[in-house]
Amino acid sequence: MGEPADAERPQGLPGHEVARFAADLIRFDTTNRGGGDGNERDAAEYVAAQLSEAGLDPVLLEPAPGRANVVARIGGADPAAAALLLHGHLDVVPADPAGWSVHPFSGEVRDGVLWGRGAVDMKNAVAVLLTLAGEWARSGRRPRRDVVMAFTADEEDTAAYGARWLVEQHPGLFAGCTEAIGESGGFTFHAAPGLRLYPVASAERGTAWLKLTARGTAGHGSKPSKDNAVIRLAEAVVRIGQHQWPVRLIPAVRAAVDAIGGAVDAIGGAAAAADGPDGTDLGERLSRLGPAAALVAATVRNSANPTMLLAGAKVNVIPGDAVAYVDGRVLPGCEAEFAATLDELTGPEVAWEYAHCEPPVTAPLDSPLVSAMTAAVLAEDPGATVVPYCMSGGTDAKQFARLGMACYGFTPLVLPPGYDYYAMFHGVDERVPVSALQASLRIMDRLLTENAEAGQGQRDQRG
Repeated sequence: MGEPADAERPQGLPGHEVARFAADLIRFDTTNRGGGDGNERDAAEYVAAQLSEAGLDPVLLEPAPGRANVVARIGGADPAAAALLLHGHLDVVPADPAGWSVHPFSGEVRDGVLWGRGAVDMKNAVAVLLTLAGEWARSGRRPRRDVVMAFTADEEDTAAYGARWLVEQHPGLFAGCTEAIGESGGFTFHAAPGLRLYPVASAERGTAWLKLTARGTAGHGSKPSKDNAVIRLAEAVVRIGQHQWPVRLIPAVRAAVDAIGGAVDAIGGAAAAADGPDGTDLGERLSRLGPAAALVAATVRNSANPTMLLAGAKVNVIPGDAVAYVDGRVLPGCEAEFAATLDELTGPEVAWEYAHCEPPVTAPLDSPLVSAMTAAVLAEDPGATVVPYCMSGGTDAKQFARLGMACYGFTPLVLPPGYDYYAMFHGVDERVPVSALQASLRIMDRLLTENAEAGQGQRDQRG
C-alpha cells in the first residue's frame, strides 16, 4: 500500500491559514475546570469575527457570564438536501505549564508541529471549519448541503453551558439538520507497516458519572469502630475497581473488529472475526489484531473507574460519611445491566446515584454520509482502510442526538508513523503536525462540496 499521493490532492486551499487560526485559538485560555468554572468568551468572539469576515451572520449566545457559544448557517447549493451540523467545542481541559516542553497556551509552531492545549482536542477542528468558511466566501463556492456550524462551551464538563443549553433553549438554530459531524474519528492509525486505518465513529458509550456515599458513626480516631464510613466506602470502591465487566459487542464494535481483522489479514496477518453473540474468546481475537486492537479494546464492555475520594477533616476524627466518585461509561443497550451491577458492587451499606448521566449514541453504519466520509479520506490517502469505530468517551453528539440527528465522529487528520494520537487527548505536550491540519482541510472540503447524495434520503423521509 502506498503513502498518500500529493499529485491527487486539490491545490489552492489556504493551508497556512488553518495553522494560524488554530494557533490563535490555542492562545485563548479556555480552561474548563468543571462546576461552572470556565470562560470561552474571548475565543467565541474571535470565532464570530472570522465568520463575520466570511460574510456570515454568526449568533453569539452566552447562558452565563463568559460561557459563550457561536452558531452560524451557510446556505447549500442543493435545496433538496437536508442540512448538516458541524460542531466543535472551544473549551479545553486544564494544563499545568510545569510539565510541558512549551507553554500550553503558546500556540507555538516548532519544526512543522503546532503545540498547545487544544491542538487535537479540538481547536484544530474549529480552525478547519473557520478556514473553510473563509475560503468558500472568497472563492464563491458553497457546500452541497446547508451547513450549520456550532462552536460550543462546556463540552469538557456537562455541556450545561454549551450544547445541552443550545439544544434545550435554541433548537431552531438547527432546523433541518438530520446529521451531525463532531469529534474525533478520521485520524490515521498506523496498525502495521503499510496498514493505515482511519476509524469513523458511528457510536459512543454513554456517560455515567457516579457519586457513592457511605454513612457511619462519627467518633474519636483512637477508639475502635465497627461502623466506619471510610472502610465501607473503600471496600465498595475496591469491588468496583476490580470488577471485570462482561463483553457486550454492539454492532459498531462488531463491525470494527471484523473490518480491522480483514485489513490485518490482507497484509498477511491473522484475521479476527467477532464470533459469538457476546464476543466469547474475544481476548484471543483482539490479540491477533496487534496494535489495532486499541481501536476497539475500550468499547467491548462497560467500564467504571473510581476517580475521587472525599472523607474526613481531621486525622483523629472518624467521619460520619465518606464520598467517592466513579467515571462510568455504558454501551448502548446496557444501561439496565450497568445499574444492576452497581447495586451489587456497592452493597446495602453504600448508596450510589448519578452525578451526571448522558445516554449512549448510535448512528447507521451504512448511511450515505459514512460513504462520503470514506471517499473523502481515500481521496487523500488512497492506500488506506476506513473502518467503523465506537468512541469510548463522550462528546457533544449526546446533546445533538436529542434533536433526532444521526451523529458521527469525524475530525480527520493524516498523521505520520509514531504519532500517538490517543496520548494527545488531555495529555502533556499536546501537539499536531501542521501538515495534518492541512490534510484535514482538504478532506473536509471534499466531503462538504463534492458529495451531492448525503442527506437527500433523510430530507425525503422526514418531509
